[in-house]
Amino acid sequence: MSELRDIDQWYLNHEEPNLSCFQALREWILRFDQDITEAWKYRMPMFVYKGKMFCYLWSDKRTNQPYIGIVKGKFIEHPLLIQAKRAKMKVLYIDPNDDLPIDLIEEIFETAKQLY
Repeated sequence: MSELRDIDQWYLNHEEPNLSCFQALREWILRFDQDITEAWKYRMPMFVYKGKMFCYLWSDKRTNQPYIGIVKGKFIEHPLLIQAKRAKMKVLYIDPNDDLPIDLIEEIFETAKQLY
């Protein structure tokens, strides 16, 4: 049996409900566009669009709430994208106890794709 890749282990290191939330996000992001691929960068799951960093998954240090980090987020105006102290990226917090807000994520991703 082969060892798990670091990226696969990252997902498994989370407890429910974050585990299922991150796995669902992973699947959805990879299906969103054929030009999006998965990469392991900066010890986190990163999603690459046409060879350039697009978004990543992480959880808030204080609240443990999952979020999607949008790499070119500073160029996107959306009331649910939060910049905080980040220079370039904005994040979209995801409630792991609720259904994924697919329409919202799709809207933000479509806007983000225009920046590439």
